[in-house]
Amino acid sequence: MRTLALSLDRLSAALNRIALWGAVLAVLVMIYAAGWQVIARYVLDSPPIWTEELARRAMVWAGMLGASCAFRAKADPTLFPDMQLKTGAFGAVLTLIRMVGVLLFAVPVIWFSIFDGRMNPLRGFLGRSLNRSAEMLDVSMIWFTVSVPLAFVLIVIHCLALTLMRLTDTAAAPAVQATPATKV
Repeated sequence: MRTLALSLDRLSAALNRIALWGAVLAVLVMIYAAGWQVIARYVLDSPPIWTEELARRAMVWAGMLGASCAFRAKADPTLFPDMQLKTGAFGAVLTLIRMVGVLLFAVPVIWFSIFDGRMNPLRGFLGRSLNRSAEMLDVSMIWFTVSVPLAFVLIVIHCLALTLMRLTDTAAAPAVQATPATKV
């Protein structure tokens, strides 16, 4: 079980590095598109029609990939941040509850990205996007909408890896970081 936890954690870490680079690239594309829009509008007095849509789509990619990276780094918002400090059986139960909560949220998003309510993949979120084009870009919408299920698949992989690492005590419990007192 420990070997499985380590292998899944290595896969999760590798996918996280790729997602982080993808998020950074998406932010750079967004900055370029928005910057070119400003320059073309106010300096050249001829704004291109594609920049706003490209910036919007890049923002979605950056947000979705960034969310998966934040989940892996445990930097996502959580209701009970001290949960990671609990050890023993109680810590294991809390870890499993967290995993179930993540799966209850992520699995339907992934499922309905692929299928509709009648199991028709052509009517799922991705299937509906396949034959649609972006408004100003002559690109299939699937290149933009695939970011949603991809990010949730990454989150599920990260969740399973973090859960197995925690349950096998492969990873040490995170230390509490004391915040330095600020002097006024």
